[in-house]
Amino acid sequence: MINAFYGIAKEPFAYDDLALLPGQQEIVDTLRVHSQQGGLCLVLGVPGTGKSTIKEYLQQRADPKRSLVVTISRTLHTYPNTLRLLCQAFQIQAATSPFAGEKALIEQAFSMNRQGKTLMTMIDDAHLLEMQTLRKLRLLFGDFPKNHNLILIGQPALMGSLALQANEDIRSRVTYSVLIKPLNPDDLKAFILACLDTAGLGHNTFTAAAVELVVRSAEGILRKARNLCLACLLEGVRAQKRTIDIDNVNRVLVQPHWRKDDDWPYF
Repeated sequence: MINAFYGIAKEPFAYDDLALLPGQQEIVDTLRVHSQQGGLCLVLGVPGTGKSTIKEYLQQRADPKRSLVVTISRTLHTYPNTLRLLCQAFQIQAATSPFAGEKALIEQAFSMNRQGKTLMTMIDDAHLLEMQTLRKLRLLFGDFPKNHNLILIGQPALMGSLALQANEDIRSRVTYSVLIKPLNPDDLKAFILACLDTAGLGHNTFTAAAVELVVRSAEGILRKARNLCLACLLEGVRAQKRTIDIDNVNRVLVQPHWRKDDDWPYF
């Protein structure tokens, strides 16, 4: 709908076309270095700060001749079921027991090592993992060759769990950690304009006042900025307006999910 109305070929603000911000590029480069030396890395941040963008970028830009990047996202499973997900991600036939699954994964990792490939295993929403499951995974990946990087992607609560003395055996093995913070207004504005460029839309698609309101409302959160801009473009389609002004943005912002708790009326 948006593409047809605005006469563009690429979907605006699509995840597969998002350019990395300088801070995100630095994180990606660091994760790749740790994959060559053996790593246990933490990528932390509140929801919407760009963790998924980094994950998608690593997956899409991986050279299949030089690396293997796998991701599991269903982190509420027990350890045996998590092993099955890992086997599926590594394209291994489902094992009959956890021991057989661990053995197959280790053999696959060494097979990739002999081919000269680096390995990245990313576990999304890792803060939801039971600590006992995470401990077993750490022991499993400890037997992998050194060209492997286990990357835990989650919310800051994960660091709080690892800070407990009982989990020092895991935290002491972390080789790199980063906390992704909300963007400042200038960087968030640059992100919006860059996404318009990627989609083939002019910067004047949003008026200056509309961009400023989007930036203020997004509060530095990339996902909020992306969703708000998309909602505004849809509002433009509905109103048959090719230029998004402050009135269009306000029509989106009055929707209940954009309002803070203290804006809700008392019943």
